[in-house]
Amino acid sequence: MGIDELRAVENNINRVLVGREKAVRLVLTCLAAGGHVLLEDVPGSGKTTLARALASSLKASFSRIQFTPDLLPSDVTGLTVLNRKSGDFEFRKGPVFTDILLADEINRATPRTQAGLLECMEERQVTTDGVTRPLSKSFFVIATQNPVETSGTFPLPEAQLDRFMMKISLGLPSEEEEAAIMKRRLSGNPMDEIAPCASPEDILAVSGELSGVYVSDELIFYIASLIKATRTHEKTLSGASPRGTLALLSASRALALLSGRSYVIPEDIKSLAEPVLAHRLLLAGSYGGTMDGRAVIREILDTLPVPTEDFGSAG
Repeated sequence: MGIDELRAVENNINRVLVGREKAVRLVLTCLAAGGHVLLEDVPGSGKTTLARALASSLKASFSRIQFTPDLLPSDVTGLTVLNRKSGDFEFRKGPVFTDILLADEINRATPRTQAGLLECMEERQVTTDGVTRPLSKSFFVIATQNPVETSGTFPLPEAQLDRFMMKISLGLPSEEEEAAIMKRRLSGNPMDEIAPCASPEDILAVSGELSGVYVSDELIFYIASLIKATRTHEKTLSGASPRGTLALLSASRALALLSGRSYVIPEDIKSLAEPVLAHRLLLAGSYGGTMDGRAVIREILDTLPVPTEDFGSAG
């Protein structure tokens, strides 16, 4: 229960997006692991389409926020207003009270508004006027940003970036993929054919299975060595945080489940290291340089000894 439905969601999205199977698998891994994802790519590459295809595949509530410089924190979380008829103050919920939230062009909002999402993403709750209100247990943020345009944008601070389990890029399609995209559109929009095939309860069921995914001691120490290397690398001023460590562990277990295994293997960790860790590195001479961060992670992976054993023997 749950994992089959999640694979059905994956198939749904792949019918809409051409040649983006790896990115789709990463997003669903993040969803199953209880994290949030930041999609960074040029306009028109399919970021919003991916988010809408995911929402259409789930029997879940969906909200979209277009982040702009004049957006206020209360526009995100909600605010308390006076009901003139009753004379009482009432809280009007913001768009974060949903299952799936698309935070479009998140870096166009001011740091104050960006910070309004911190509590939501980490604690899955909103606190206003001394009152704490829980968000959906399946609350999932898909944020997008354009890496090229800098005019009128506010780079996400470290604390905000660290809340995202993964930062990924869809990339531009190849010539063959571009042709396939056009052919699919000749007979209509594939989005119109998507039908819900899973529910938030299915996602929570998959998340509940993570504790049963076996991780050997050798792989635990492999992750610890990888994290330590990000902190001691000559190009890093600050490496991955303990939150990054736990994110890599959870994501590895979720990827194992999606791959049909009850145990984690080194390839799970290696394939997730870049999207989970690269954006958490503070590099000398740059700020938020994900591409440089990926190069550092690749260099570490190339030099770090990989455990070799029967990783499923105790699974």
